[in-house]
Amino acid sequence: LLRDGDTLELGPITFTVIHLPGHTPGGMALYAAACEATDNQNLLLAGDALFAGSIGRSDFPGGSHEQLVNAIRTRLLTLPPDTRVCPGHGPETTIGREAKTNPFL
Repeated sequence: LLRDGDTLELGPITFTVIHLPGHTPGGMALYAAACEATDNQNLLLAGDALFAGSIGRSDFPGGSHEQLVNAIRTRLLTLPPDTRVCPGHGPETTIGREAKTNPFL
């Protein structure tokens, strides 16, 4: 099982696990600091927590809207603004764009 702060090496990219409660128990995102393998961009695989202009559902068993919003604000929006966000669905975005324009945050 992966825990907050663990690292996961996938080929040439090292991801750090970020625990994101609220969508479902055990929710997480994977963050990789800029490196050659990420085209020198910070990269966040956000799963179903953060989307372009939206956030994930929290009505699943064990979900919590308050926990999800808090986790996004304190764990994701603190990443560099140019971080490329790849959500589980929909178009890519950036942390900076979501911090400025996401109506749920």
